[in-house]
Amino acid sequence: MKKLLVHFQWYVHRMGTVESLFICTQEELDNAIGKELYFGEILGKHSEIYGPLDKEDITVKSDDQDFIDKLQDIIGSTTISGHNPLSYFKEEEDEEE
Repeated sequence: MKKLLVHFQWYVHRMGTVESLFICTQEELDNAIGKELYFGEILGKHSEIYGPLDKEDITVKSDDQDFIDKLQDIIGSTTISGHNPLSYFKEEEDEEE
């Protein structure tokens, strides 16, 4: 499967910025678009960072497979830095009837 090196960034007004650099497939990225993310209080007490992942929030930095494979081997993970949004999907809550 073709891998992508992706940059994610959310500017959260006065609280700061949430960003990451990570590796994923195009399919994983496509499936994540539009899903609700919940980061919790990653920018401090009472920050409650959440919202939908939009196409504008991500930038594909590279699709060079040799480079990405070497980077993943060196780092030992698909998350290069920051908070990988693919790890922060909001859990579906059961609706009460």
